[in-house]
Amino acid sequence: MPTKIYKRGRYFYVYGTIEYNGRPISRKYRDSTGSTTEAGARDWLAHETEYQIRQYLLGDEPSKTFSDAIMLYNASPKAAKQLIDIVKEIGDTPLRAISGALLKGLGPKLKPKASTDTWWREIVTPASAVINNAHELEGTPLIRVKPYDKFERIAQDRRRGKISRVERTPADKEWIEAFCGAADPYNAALVRFMFETAARIDQAVSLEPDDLRPAENKIRVKAQKGHPESWITVSPQMMDELLALPPKRPKNRKTGKFMKPRVFGYGSSTGYNTRWKTICKRAGIQYLSAHPAGRHGFFTELVVRQGVDPVTAAKAGRWSDPNLPMRIYAHAETDEADIRARFRTNHVQEDPVQTPKQQKTKKE
Repeated sequence: MPTKIYKRGRYFYVYGTIEYNGRPISRKYRDSTGSTTEAGARDWLAHETEYQIRQYLLGDEPSKTFSDAIMLYNASPKAAKQLIDIVKEIGDTPLRAISGALLKGLGPKLKPKASTDTWWREIVTPASAVINNAHELEGTPLIRVKPYDKFERIAQDRRRGKISRVERTPADKEWIEAFCGAADPYNAALVRFMFETAARIDQAVSLEPDDLRPAENKIRVKAQKGHPESWITVSPQMMDELLALPPKRPKNRKTGKFMKPRVFGYGSSTGYNTRWKTICKRAGIQYLSAHPAGRHGFFTELVVRQGVDPVTAAKAGRWSDPNLPMRIYAHAETDEADIRARFRTNHVQEDPVQTPKQQKTKKE
């Protein structure tokens, strides 16, 4: 009988056999597709059908393994580093045998003290990219993995004794001014630049003198996180502050060689940390890293404090989808105690307006 899709509990299953020209060509299935949606189950069945027909027509072919797929993948240095331990664990596993559950199960083995967000970012995502790249090039099975849910995240946080997704405190104008009052000119300009433009720390520290167009008040920021290189406009005051900084040539800590001159003088996206902690301590303010000081502070300042509409703020901060910063970056600033107190407030009732008839009756 042809395969049918049905749901049992959370997952969709297939039942029956795969046919070609009305003839059964596979074993009888009664398997879980590993998908919680009908669309995902149909994708699973389509790829399985394609594989079975190809095997029926062409005969058995060697099953490609995860290691084979690695050889087809052009990994970045960062992704290559993440894939080393994954290959050691599942390198000999055929791609057809790798499921979403298998990839998610690598997290506790490879990084038992990490959060589910880290598992997803450093294990599931790069492994899925390798598998799906092989699908594009060789027609091997596609994989879709359901993200870790909140229950899995909470359970892992309990096991490791640490809460993930801690809400960050965004910078405000008072914090920025206090920081700049205790900072040297380079770090003061750096924090103001990120707060004004929502630039990421790597984009900021990578600025070179040629990236400035003073006559137009424009600055070139490099491509990052799927966004292309772009020229952004800054305030005249910001441009004057940047032009007043003599460029510095930072030293590459790995090679010991001097790099090209940079506007803020840092050679890496982490070099600012120690200096900023000292500045915050001197200023008597809470330490904030570059992201909450800049990108978080930018969106919260515009949307929450100044009432700028999210679409405009997202465009100015170079977010393609305004829902993303609204969900992650816009921090509510109303005190919870103040919200509760509103339900206990006694509203002042105005004296009702009396009609002439009521006034006459009162006199009588």
